[in-house]
Amino acid sequence: MTGFPEPLLEGYRCFRNDRYAREQDRYRRLAEQGQAPEVMVIACCDSRAAPETIFNAAPGEIFTVRNVANLVPPCEPDQACRSTSAALEFAVQGLKVRHIVVLGHSRCGGIRAALHRPEEPLSPDDFIGKWMDPLRPAAEEMAGRGGLSDAERQTALERASIRRSVANLRTFPWVSGLESRSGLSLHGAWFDIADGTLWVMDPATGEFSKAE
Repeated sequence: MTGFPEPLLEGYRCFRNDRYAREQDRYRRLAEQGQAPEVMVIACCDSRAAPETIFNAAPGEIFTVRNVANLVPPCEPDQACRSTSAALEFAVQGLKVRHIVVLGHSRCGGIRAALHRPEEPLSPDDFIGKWMDPLRPAAEEMAGRGGLSDAERQTALERASIRRSVANLRTFPWVSGLESRSGLSLHGAWFDIADGTLWVMDPATGEFSKAE
């Protein structure tokens, strides 16, 4: 016995006997020719908001990076390890994607941590707190808004965070350069877990409206 989670093994068996059996030619072609997705999605780690599920994507269709609260840090070419920046570099410079989508979602735990920082971090290192620190000013602004419920405040910050991440994408010179030449499009979207609706950000106004 390996102790490997049985639900995962059962899921694998279903995948192997169903989807893989139906799409084995696609998988073999992807293995031989490599991937060539046109879309990169920067999404949250949250298990309820998987972009491949939301967009009903086939293997090889979207290049995905996931982190807590779907954040894109600004371009900072230092000696730190920056996994999101590395994935972004590969997607834009290596895969030549045509679209980048920052996908947020409702009831995000990372955003909730920014709005209501716990007295005690989950560990002494407080990795989540440090990761969410750049959103602190926006969180404090939301907390000071009267007339909003806690749920409305959270939704407002989730969407403000998406706008911020799209803006941070433009701090990478090879992203902004391609965008200015119409070689790359940047998008924001927000998924409501409760009712399954997708809201898309207007690039001119930053406002969100339901996708048709």
